[in-house]
Amino acid sequence: MKPQPSALTDDFDDPLITIEEDEEAHEEDLWFLPGPPEEEPDDLPPGPRAEPPDTVVIEDWEKAEGAHTARLAKVAGRLGAMDDRLLRGPEGWRHRLALIEAADLSWFAGDRVSPDRLALWVSMRLSGVQDDSEALARAGWAVRRLTGGPEPMVDLAAFLDRRDPEKFEDNAERFDERAGSWLDVMTAAVDLHPITRACMGFHLWSLAGLGQYGDRIEAAVTAGRIAASDGNGAVFAPLAMGGAGGLGASGRPADRLARWLDEMETGCLTAMRHLDDLEAWATRAEAETAALSGKTPPNLLVALTEWPLVSAPMAQTLTGASRAAVQRNLAWMEARGLIREVTGQGRFRMWQAAT
Repeated sequence: MKPQPSALTDDFDDPLITIEEDEEAHEEDLWFLPGPPEEEPDDLPPGPRAEPPDTVVIEDWEKAEGAHTARLAKVAGRLGAMDDRLLRGPEGWRHRLALIEAADLSWFAGDRVSPDRLALWVSMRLSGVQDDSEALARAGWAVRRLTGGPEPMVDLAAFLDRRDPEKFEDNAERFDERAGSWLDVMTAAVDLHPITRACMGFHLWSLAGLGQYGDRIEAAVTAGRIAASDGNGAVFAPLAMGGAGGLGASGRPADRLARWLDEMETGCLTAMRHLDDLEAWATRAEAETAALSGKTPPNLLVALTEWPLVSAPMAQTLTGASRAAVQRNLAWMEARGLIREVTGQGRFRMWQAAT
């Protein structure tokens, strides 16, 4: 085919250049236009990626639960036995276990509140000169929440006592946002066993930004309540009674859950042995004090069952008896080996059941 002539010819039959060459020449004159697109180099840094949802961690905990199914079933059975025991026992048992657990948790958190100081604080709001009032208040809050109160999964702010506008008005919005993120993950993990979900919630507490609003006691008490959420007698699952090793576990979710289950089983066994000893003591004490007249002896037995340690002023407040009647009955019980004095002092003495 004969090429088409262009405008740049001297003779129509003998063109100097073709039309195609003419177009290429004009395109070269258009220097101000961008050139053809080039391939992007492969060494460019990656662009921003979408953040994964918070609930992505649930999959890891589901795998961890699957790896410890048999162990989880055993621990759940221990917790169920304790729940049944507390359901059939007196109300004072729950309060006693809560005091012991709260005191142990205070040592785990570094507050180191002894059971006797905590008992005086909870019963009479008494504290010594050397006592840390804030540490006592934290331990006292733990006792209240380990014996009852709002459900953490229903209203976390009320459970943590963050409805006080004078204390938390500045951080209320930020707390609600971070607590909402934590609750979203916990709610989405509905298929997990409550014990596993409690472990996950404890270890996600600081990651959710809740650690700056409270201490480790809040996270542990919340987890203890969630672990026992299916129970009727047990308000909480004992975590610190087993040594609190599960609360400080690190590593993968499977490793953390394994340590959590070990310590919870130890805590349940410790609580059950304590209740066994307490029940045997109560049976013996009731038999020996049956011949005594008045309301003070049986009321003292109730106080000694409910509180790990009792002082004379505490007993007076708890029983409503006179100071003389309380001291007389305490001396009678100590002489018969029903109670023992634990301070070894002449003043500010405290007694406990001789289990």
